[in-house]
Amino acid sequence: MDESPSTVGLCMDKSAFHLFYEQTAGPLLRYLLGMTRTQDVAEDLLQETYCRFLTARLPDMDDRQMRSYLFRIATNLMRDRWRSRDELPSETPPEIVSPTPHLDRGLGVRQAFNRLKPRERQLLWLAYVEGSNHQEIADSTGLGAASIRMLLFRARHKLAELIGKNSPGASPKVSK
Repeated sequence: MDESPSTVGLCMDKSAFHLFYEQTAGPLLRYLLGMTRTQDVAEDLLQETYCRFLTARLPDMDDRQMRSYLFRIATNLMRDRWRSRDELPSETPPEIVSPTPHLDRGLGVRQAFNRLKPRERQLLWLAYVEGSNHQEIADSTGLGAASIRMLLFRARHKLAELIGKNSPGASPKVSK
């Protein structure tokens, strides 16, 4: 077989990759931005994810499986980055002040989402932004499929609680 040097060791040809990239790059970048909260880090992870994906020896997979595998690579790269730097994204990022807080309910949701633990943000993002089902979330995160339902339940309730605390008219808790 006569292979060009540019395709040796790659899991798909150029046109198939281009189509796959067009379908997945936007959602993957949004996911990475949502998890890392840093444009430069998200873009670095995006590039590394696609490099690893292209050079992986993949079994036959359908589009959904390839997408889950891509997100799994990105998730693992994020975890590796956090471990190697002994850092996690801030549990409590700086407050963003809206000029019209009574009109910006979305800002409250964003702030509440940012206060979640990285795993909780990841699960909610995959389920509700990416539309992944429980098995796909398990495939993307490396978690057990049986635990996804309960983890999502807890993350949803925590987010709802945080949104309630951030909403106008909610009485602030006084810490002692």
